Amino acid sequence: MITIHPGRAGLVVAILLGGWHLAWAVLVAIGWAQPLIDFIFWIHFIQPVYVVENFSIAIAALLIAVTAGIGYALGWAFALLWNRVHT
Repeated sequence: MITIHPGRAGLVVAILLGGWHLAWAVLVAIGWAQPLIDFIFWIHFIQPVYVVENFSIAIAALLIAVTAGIGYALGWAFALLWNRVHT
């Protein structure tokens, strides 16, 4: 069985989650987030109730850092569990 390096797995998931939230922050910054979230709710038959706030670089940085950190922890834990189960 292939062994997964926990640090590399953590980095991959951190990049995925952090990158996803970076894209969201960019959408907020350019003013496209509210129409997008309204559309997503609409196609799910949900009346939009959330309002996207004005862009803040500090909040965007915190969002990206927190989600990347959570992504790293999830990837690291997954790799450890995978290695334990498959050895």
